[in-house]
Amino acid sequence: MFARGFGCGDVTCWKASLAACSRAFLVGLGWRLLLLPALPLLGGWPDRVLLVDGVVDPPGEEEGPASTVSFVLGWRLLVCLRGHWYSGLRCESTKCMLYPSALENMKCWVKMIRVVGGLCLVTLMGIAYVSYLCHNSMCLAPDRFNISPKYSISASGSSTDIESVSFKEAYKKGFDITGRDVIVFLHIQKTGGTTFGRHLVRDLNLETPCICPRKRKRCDCFRPNTINEQWLFSRYSTGWKCGLHADWTELTDCVESALDEYEGLAKRRRFFFITVLRDPIHRYLSEFRHVQRGATWKSARHWCGGQEFTSLPHCYKGSNWTGVELEEFMNCPYNLAHNRQTRMLADLTLAGCYTGYNSTADQLERDRILLQSAKQNLYSMAYFGLTEQQAISQYIFEQTFRLDFANSFDQANATLSAQAIAELTPAQIERVRQLNSLDAELLEFARQLLQERFELLKRRDPYFRQKWLRVVRPFKSESTDADDDDVEYHKILFV
Repeated sequence: MFARGFGCGDVTCWKASLAACSRAFLVGLGWRLLLLPALPLLGGWPDRVLLVDGVVDPPGEEEGPASTVSFVLGWRLLVCLRGHWYSGLRCESTKCMLYPSALENMKCWVKMIRVVGGLCLVTLMGIAYVSYLCHNSMCLAPDRFNISPKYSISASGSSTDIESVSFKEAYKKGFDITGRDVIVFLHIQKTGGTTFGRHLVRDLNLETPCICPRKRKRCDCFRPNTINEQWLFSRYSTGWKCGLHADWTELTDCVESALDEYEGLAKRRRFFFITVLRDPIHRYLSEFRHVQRGATWKSARHWCGGQEFTSLPHCYKGSNWTGVELEEFMNCPYNLAHNRQTRMLADLTLAGCYTGYNSTADQLERDRILLQSAKQNLYSMAYFGLTEQQAISQYIFEQTFRLDFANSFDQANATLSAQAIAELTPAQIERVRQLNSLDAELLEFARQLLQERFELLKRRDPYFRQKWLRVVRPFKSESTDADDDDVEYHKILFV
């Protein structure tokens, strides 16, 4: 019977059989090829781990994109042969295979073959591109699909029990990159966090630097002599594992489980939380300009109190707020840009999470709770820096973690926000200040605390002069421009 399927005695029979076979093969192959590029989004490709001489798959896992393509092609070929055999089984003669429309549609099927051939080529190119991006990395699904639902916060408002290291403890014991210490970067929008985050993965002088493949935003910051243990939890290392621009409430509730999931191993870690703050007016106007250009951050999770607040009201209709004017931006009552730094550093469970606007009768009381919580959390962090104090921020980081940067931080004097301020009226500037009054008080607290930490480290550092000059004058030796160096040194020494 099987032989009869291949036993067509004339060309017409073979054409008709080929048409029927091609239909089953091409239709099935076509939609499967269209799904191939979506496999990484669905978590369909296995994780890969880095070894010394290349990239290999974990034992017992599938072989990835190449095996997927082979399976699809092989399966469709089997279906095709099965259909051809079935035709031989049913047909006592070759005439039964001659459908009236078969020959008429041959030209259409030739065109379809070309289309599917093009899809095959595009798919294979896509696989090659994704494989290149995943070189020396763990090919994981995007962050928003890779979040475990088991994160929770107790009803009392306390976060998940994690071991968080304070500034004093970090300074006394330092940061052990070979042990179980992890730096967690709380990245607040428009505070200079993008530049600082790149410094962390590219500029630290490490025995085992982060691996940053070309044309890829994220780097692999593995501990020395390990293949997948991360010492840095940030946008440019692990990605947004706890959500886009995760705040303190989200990070403290998520980071331990997220790393367990990422590394495939549950263990206790010591977390060094860090962040960067900025002048509230400059930050607010910078965010306004960013939103005006089309940014939304609407994929942020807003996880709090054991649930994700996905139905927060938007200030705009449509896909974004492109072209918004400042007055409209300021007048939106639920614009999360207002006092963003305070909100992102506070424990939101203390004020009813994102339902607190309705559950707390006194808005002033809610503001007091958030501000007090933000100050306390900032104080308990291992490190924070200020955009306006780049040199001091760098020195404090290096002394706290006992890690040096190869390139010094740049102090940008001219920014887009400064240009925006110059264009505002005094009434508009005052309105922006009122909308960010909590952030203004938080920044004043941060300035005093930063100066206290700097003075403490400076007094205890016998090599302060050399280290400070290296920070403020990274490309000059002490024998050149000595007068300028002394001025810079004394200017900070006697502040």
